[in-house]
Amino acid sequence: MSGLGTIVNVAAILGGCVIGLLVKGGLPKHLEDTITSAVGLCVIFVGISGALKGMMTVTAGGLDTRDTLVMVLCMVIGSALGEWIDIEDRLEQLGIWCKSKIPAGKASGTFVEAFVSSSLLFCVGAMAIVGALEDGLTHNYSTLFTKAVMDGVLSIIFTAALGIGTAFSIFPVAIYQGSITLLAGVVRPYLTELMIGRISFIGSILIFALGLNLVLNSKLKIGNMLPAVFLPVIVCLLGY
Repeated sequence: MSGLGTIVNVAAILGGCVIGLLVKGGLPKHLEDTITSAVGLCVIFVGISGALKGMMTVTAGGLDTRDTLVMVLCMVIGSALGEWIDIEDRLEQLGIWCKSKIPAGKASGTFVEAFVSSSLLFCVGAMAIVGALEDGLTHNYSTLFTKAVMDGVLSIIFTAALGIGTAFSIFPVAIYQGSITLLAGVVRPYLTELMIGRISFIGSILIFALGLNLVLNSKLKIGNMLPAVFLPVIVCLLGY
């Protein structure tokens, strides 16, 4: 059944959010702040480990000058493109719209932050792409099932720290991974190991930056950097 991996992934996130809401109800504000920082540190670790795996995929000995140049160009051009489109603002507006559908008093002031941060975390990364491709091509769900476990645990922590906005991240996850699964037969011939490695590396940099936002309360516009994740596809197709 095509799409089963994404369905399980979405269900795991929802289940984690339910548990997170039960935990959140008994947490004082200072403890919520501490948990938010702890979540940020975990996200930073996920970003660093993902970047290291992506780096080793790109070249067995680590990044060379060419790969470093590709990374810098993709980040710069992708960020400029995202800033022009203003993806971050569009995500926030979507979060505000979702918040408006929640009964008054049920959504916390961190609703939009929870929605944007969790959506980026669950969608950015190689597991979402590779797992969705395997789902569509061979009905191999192992990667997305593993991702579902990880996302489920993270959704518990995110919901306990930031609130119910995390639950609404299921919509970007379902649309993003579902679309890749449906288009798997079309895009798979063009996805090389080098391309996936570069996507993973740049995606992990954005996850790391997301962790910095949570820990340091910085205002890095991660959403506006999203196009950088997909630019390695163009670079590799051009033969560089």
